[in-house]
Formats: sequence, C-alpha cells, structure tokens
Amino acid sequence: MWLKSVFHVLGVCLVTACMSVTGAMAQSDPLPSWNDGAPKQAIVDFVTAVTTEGGPDYVAPTDRIATFDNDGTLWSEQPMYVQLAFALDRIKQMAPDHPEWKDKEPYKSVLAGDLKGLAATGEKGVVELVAVTHAGMTSDEFTKIATDWIATAKHPKTGRLYTDMVYQPMLELVDYLHSNDFRVFIVSGGGIEFMRPWTEKVYGIPTERVVGSSIKTEYKVVDGKPVINRLPAVDFVDDKEGKPIGILGHIGKRPIAAFGNSDGDFQMLQWATSGDGKRFGLIVHHDDGDREVAYDRKSVFGKLDKALDEGPGLGWTIVSMKNDWKQVYPGQ
Repeated sequence: MWLKSVFHVLGVCLVTACMSVTGAMAQSDPLPSWNDGAPKQAIVDFVTAVTTEGGPDYVAPTDRIATFDNDGTLWSEQPMYVQLAFALDRIKQMAPDHPEWKDKEPYKSVLAGDLKGLAATGEKGVVELVAVTHAGMTSDEFTKIATDWIATAKHPKTGRLYTDMVYQPMLELVDYLHSNDFRVFIVSGGGIEFMRPWTEKVYGIPTERVVGSSIKTEYKVVDGKPVINRLPAVDFVDDKEGKPIGILGHIGKRPIAAFGNSDGDFQMLQWATSGDGKRFGLIVHHDDGDREVAYDRKSVFGKLDKALDEGPGLGWTIVSMKNDWKQVYPGQ
C-alpha cells in the first residue's frame, strides 16, 4: 500500500509540475523589450483575436498577412538610408572612371561629402545615383556586391554594423507574428535586390517575402550562358501609393496588419486597415534622442507628419520609441 501511495504522491507532483510549466509558458512575455502599456496590449489583443478559433475575429492562417516597412521600422534610417550609404560608397569606387562627375550633380556633392548639396538634388538626384550604381551588371554580380558590402559596412556614428542597427522590439514582434502563423513580408521603398541577400539572416524573413523598388532588367544569353542584366533605369518605386500596388502585385492579398514609421507608409497602412474584419496598423514614432534619434515632421529621411496626425483617428497604434520600448538595439 505504501508503494501505491508513493506513486500517487509522485503522480500528483508530476501533474502539478507540468501544469506549472505549461502555465509559465502560456504566461511568458512574447514582447520582452516592450514596456507594458497600450501599444503592447493592442498588439497582443489583435494577435489573440485573429488566432482564436471560433472567435468573431478569427482569421485563417492563409490570410494572416503582415507587412513591414524596412527603413526606420525594422532598422535605423538616420543619418541616411542604408542603401543610400551603399550608393555613395559605390560612387566613390566608380569615380576614377568618370572624371566628368566632379563637376556634375548629384555626383559632385557625393564626392565632396556634401550631404546638404546632395539633398538639394531631391528625389531625382537620389534616383539617378541608384540607377547608376546599381546597374551595368548582372543580377548575380549585384547580389555579390551588396552581400559583401553589408557584411562589413558600419554606421557612421555608432561604428556598429548596419545589420546590428536593427530594432530589438520589432524583431520580437516579427517572431511573435511568425509563431502565430502569420506570413510576414517586408514592403520597402528600398531596392528589392539590395535587401534580399540579407533579410532572412537578419530578420528571419526569406527573400521571396521581400517587396521593394526595382530597376529595369533584361534577359540575355552571353557566351552561351543566360543572365539577367540590370539596366540604368528605374522600373518601380515601392513607396507611398506604390506600396499597395507592390503588395497586390507580389503578394496578391490585402494584409490584415501593417507596420511603418513615416508618411511613405501611409497608403500601405490605409489600405491594410480599411479591409473587412479585424485590422491593425502601427506607426513607430522616433522620439528618443538619447538612445536613437528624435525626428518626425521636418526630417529629410523618414518624415512623419500626416500619419502622426491622422493615424490615431484611423485606429492606428502610435508607438513612442522613448516610452514604449525598454531597449532599442540588441544587446543595448
């Protein structure tokens, strides 16, 4: 009898232990770098609502699509877009073969290190830089150049690799969505082939789930080998009104959640959150001048004005980097 009693006690202990572990797992925080508050709760409430089978807001996994802007939403975009830094480095490397650039904008400002002069050339100047520095090669050659650059390129102020200048709270958010059977896509104004070589390693988002701007290409057979050549002309700009168009063209479905940080993301969030059923839109507000950079309405890069004013009325969650995030970067 005593042996039976011992087994009974052990059984009760094991069941209790298992229940405790299960409870602890259920109660574990999926967003540990987020401070408790309305934005964090809104995220959890949304995910819970759309993943609870039998609930009024349940969404099947095939329709759980979330889109994230990249620059300023998943990683740093100050003091300039990372891809722009890549283009500037490429201009300096190519300059010896183009002596005419020293007297021609936007190249003149780039070679002089005059960012204000470059900014004065506007979007046209930036587009020209991207066209020149990203073309004249095959897609495979460009992938290698971009991969080699991002592996060593460092932020000019922190000295950290650009791939370390990612936002820890947003990495957790991406993982949280993945663990709840969301398909997560990057939808960025950045170049699609610039991002694809490293997004899976950095964010866990595979290449086929990257939507971005692109330049024109052509298919050719050179010395018996088929190649795709990159041409010096912009094909599609995946920004502002272009984002919903890019999403429809690449993904084929309207997202139920969209995340951004600037007015360039306004139309993406507007389109995503205007659909039927439960929807979620989130804007990251860069208001932390101590741990990152404080900027919004007057910024050259990542301007946030209209979305900051109209977002709350549209039901979007505005995240204060200063108040809602415990940390900004991994290991901080």
